[in-house]
Amino acid sequence: MYMFLLCGTLNGLKYLSYSKSRLKISTNVFNDWTKPSGPQVPVLIFPKSVDGLRRRKRDWVIPDLTVTENDRGPYPLKVSQIRSNEDKVKKIYYSITGPGATEPPLGLFNMDRDTGVLYVTQPLDRELVAQYKFQAHAVAEGSGNAEEPMDIVVNVIDQNDNKPVFNQDTYVGEVPEASLPGYEVITVVATDADKPNDANSDIRYRIEGQEPQLPTDHLFVINPVSGVIRVHTVGLDREKYPKYTLTVVAADMVGDGLFGKCKVILTVADSNDHAPEFTQRTLLLPSNQGLDFERTTKHTLLIEVENEVPFVIPLPTSTATVVVTVQDVNEPPIFNPSQKSVSKREDLAINTDVVQYTASDPDTARKQEVTYRIISDPAGWLSIGKNSGLITVKSLMDRESHFVKDNKYTALIGAYDNDDVPATGTGTLIIQLEDVNDNAPVIDDRVIKVCLLIRLTVWSFWSAETPIQNCGMSKTNWTARMNDTKTGIYLNLRTELPDGDYSVVLRVADNQGLEQDNTILAKVCDCKGEDFACRGRAAAATGLPLILGILGGILLLLMLVLLLLLFARRRRGDKKEPLLQDDDIRDNIYYYDEEGGGEDDQDFDLSVLHRGLDNRPGVTRDDVLPNFMPAPQYRPRPANPEEIGNFIDDNLKAADNDPTAPPYDSLLVFDYEGGGSDAGSLSSLNSSSSGDQDYDCLNEWGPRFKKLADMYGGGDDDML
Repeated sequence: MYMFLLCGTLNGLKYLSYSKSRLKISTNVFNDWTKPSGPQVPVLIFPKSVDGLRRRKRDWVIPDLTVTENDRGPYPLKVSQIRSNEDKVKKIYYSITGPGATEPPLGLFNMDRDTGVLYVTQPLDRELVAQYKFQAHAVAEGSGNAEEPMDIVVNVIDQNDNKPVFNQDTYVGEVPEASLPGYEVITVVATDADKPNDANSDIRYRIEGQEPQLPTDHLFVINPVSGVIRVHTVGLDREKYPKYTLTVVAADMVGDGLFGKCKVILTVADSNDHAPEFTQRTLLLPSNQGLDFERTTKHTLLIEVENEVPFVIPLPTSTATVVVTVQDVNEPPIFNPSQKSVSKREDLAINTDVVQYTASDPDTARKQEVTYRIISDPAGWLSIGKNSGLITVKSLMDRESHFVKDNKYTALIGAYDNDDVPATGTGTLIIQLEDVNDNAPVIDDRVIKVCLLIRLTVWSFWSAETPIQNCGMSKTNWTARMNDTKTGIYLNLRTELPDGDYSVVLRVADNQGLEQDNTILAKVCDCKGEDFACRGRAAAATGLPLILGILGGILLLLMLVLLLLLFARRRRGDKKEPLLQDDDIRDNIYYYDEEGGGEDDQDFDLSVLHRGLDNRPGVTRDDVLPNFMPAPQYRPRPANPEEIGNFIDDNLKAADNDPTAPPYDSLLVFDYEGGGSDAGSLSSLNSSSSGDQDYDCLNEWGPRFKKLADMYGGGDDDML
């Protein structure tokens, strides 16, 4: 029985065979070892099998192949050669399968199909894959497998191609200033990606620099293997050097290979290594809270200083004597009590005393006077005596005012001393106002709806002090009564009224007799439906507004016609055109519009002109015009005579809209128009025998002058 062992390196290998009796070098298994075809590589022979291809001998050992990472080539680079003993009698084809060949990473290795030479196609990286395993196959041409598959292992040989890397670029630590040598401060850690437990990854640490290099440049030391930094010597002082920066280096190849660096920042922490000292042996302090100049003017204190934290080294303590001299300051007057409460009726008369509220001055040695004034009086109800502090009523108080909260009225009183810089003390006065019955009941709901079918409505009222005793009505069309609980009023429509809005005055009194009239707007309508909404009645509710609209339009039209007639009349008065042509043979007759009294009537007596308006008859025509229409406003007589024209026009328009003014069957008053004219009398027209004038010609002038001809032309007596 034989066992082959492949040993050596890539460029030189020997195969050894041994038996139970001896060991010898076999050379007949290498036919191509000495062939000059490129670099020499090991040749792997497929092991012999027992009973053909069924079973391989157990003692065959296939050695691992090695390839150095990052080899510079050239590529493809020969690694090994596979041989089969059957290639002497058959044509054998070789191939490999597995990771690195036919599986990812693909294409790193391939094999020459005819020669069985194994190649690597590119540089390998041990840090990515440290070992490749695949199988080699030998196939005889035309007859299938010539050998069983052979396992091949390729190990990647490590090279020092990675430098150490710290797990932090900057380390931050703290060291007490009283630390003794050997005190462990911080630990730094670096790693190397090269092969573990190999010189390529064997790291050593060292401190390359220290800033500042005071008081010595070797204050810290580092363990080269573990990376632990410790205090090397005494001398740390936070008050002088509060921070140090160290530069630490980690190198592989036991400190001689590739290296990396990091920063270590150390803050020196304060330690209790200084005893406290007093800077002054005697200290004068001004008066503070709790000191009273009027009681004690000086205090003497003995003070000893101790550290709460024990000293790191033995140190003496310090003592001092403190003399506190109290300086007098002007203190404000003090009210006693600071908040004073009194109870008063809200109807106190003006100038009635409320309370005397005084303050005392604590500065007894200064002999100062105290005066008073009101700082805050929101409603302006109070006044105070300047020297006495007596508070009196300035204006009537009202408990129901919005300045009163929970029946309490609050005022702020000030007390002042007469120092050069006066001090002010304040006191609070609270007046509890006792209620009096000074508010009559008030109805809340001022607008109501009265349904003609129901003729009844109920609403609530509000009374400030006492319950409602009774209520009264201002019109006979309505009745009102209180409900049983005295919290509401029943308003009943006694007679049916037209739809519309009516003002109803109710006089409501409380049980102490304080009463007040409340005006209610009652909307009378025909309510229908579940919601009791107002519906207009077919005839009255719909017809009355329509009739009023038509009458209003007619009245407006009449006013326009009247204005046009007045305008035309004034134009005729200006022109004074004769009724007949100038060349007419008949007597000329002219219209005269003047109504003045002549030359003596230039000083107008306006009281006479206004007498007609003052004496107009008081006619009430409820059956013609509804009584709820507003009465017209007549303009009073002006003091300026130049305004007489506007006065007449405005009152004429008011009379046109007055339902009580003419035209009605009544006595009409016509104003006096003056007298004393120098013109001659026209009384001759009253008689047909007053002159020699021949009036028979009037019969020739047509029907218009027939009446005049009958009067003056000697017509029939029965027509006179």
